[in-house]
Amino acid sequence: MTEDKHIQYMRRALALAQKARGRTSPNPMVGAVVVRRGKVVGEGYHSRAGRPHAEVEALRRAGDNARSADLYVNVEPCCHFGRTPPCTDAIIQAGIKRVFVGMKDPDKRVSGKGLRALKARGIIFVSGILKKECMKLNESFVKVATTGMPFVIMKTAMSLDGKIAARSGDARWISGKSARNYVHKIRNYVDAIMVGTETILKDNPRLTCRLATSPARHPVRVILDRRNRIPLAANVFKNSRSQSVIYVTGPDVSSVRRKTLDARKVEVLNGKFGRNGFYMKHLMKELACRDINSVLIEGGGELNASALRAGVVDRVVAFISPILIGGAKSPGFLGGRGVAKVNSAVKLKDFEVTKVGEDLMVEATPCLAE
Repeated sequence: MTEDKHIQYMRRALALAQKARGRTSPNPMVGAVVVRRGKVVGEGYHSRAGRPHAEVEALRRAGDNARSADLYVNVEPCCHFGRTPPCTDAIIQAGIKRVFVGMKDPDKRVSGKGLRALKARGIIFVSGILKKECMKLNESFVKVATTGMPFVIMKTAMSLDGKIAARSGDARWISGKSARNYVHKIRNYVDAIMVGTETILKDNPRLTCRLATSPARHPVRVILDRRNRIPLAANVFKNSRSQSVIYVTGPDVSSVRRKTLDARKVEVLNGKFGRNGFYMKHLMKELACRDINSVLIEGGGELNASALRAGVVDRVVAFISPILIGGAKSPGFLGGRGVAKVNSAVKLKDFEVTKVGEDLMVEATPCLAE
């Protein structure tokens, strides 16, 4: 078999894995392909946590054809008991001859152990096929496994002159309909949305996912309210019994407020904070402990500045609209004190620019996230 065929089958495994984007946390997205004598005899993907893993699904579909066949999987097969039995056991029992893997599992419970378990039973393995693409697909899982913190996307919509609202606070709508629809697609994939007090007070958003063409998954809403200023009648609390809300506050939250939020099934989390606001790294680790692998920050300038300053932001997504707002009192994308000198500015890399409707979507990686 040529190298092109190996890549072709791994690309198929990646395509299968992506079918469950936003549905597998805290697990990675995984696809598997069983090939015998140059023919695909079984495919599968991990649909969500607690469901059978991709390898098991593919082997089930392959049946007896799995014996002496090749298995392609984008992430190293697991070798431990979790919500489901080890995939390595299923691979060995099916009689697979060779396993081609895109990337090793960064989870310390697995990393390298799954491949060694296969090798011990005489199964040949090759690792690193399309490794870069495999790592990219599961960047959220990799971030949690290696740092204990979720992958963080900071999203903003602004005018060409960098304003996120007019001087009155009005921000509807800076970006066009296509850009707003795209944001709902992002919401559909991430595990949580995070906003601060001012966003709730000014916009009173629901922070739900509203897709016109496909079933939506509503991410957890994470609300930062250090001084407990958000009204309990805010829209974000109205459907908290069916769509999760985590309310992050300081230690002085009143017993009445806590009791009311508890009755609405809102999780109240006492965050750590100092003079500059919440300790974002501590908060992110708390979210990761709740099976949240990815967070979309949709706050205002102060929350954006706090997250960047803390070094928790992995990607910036900015929708730039072809309008000019102006005004010294019109808020910008980043608040805080800012830097004293230009050479101290946060540097960005890996720029990608895409036209979304009438807006430009700029994606970039902060160098401090390394």
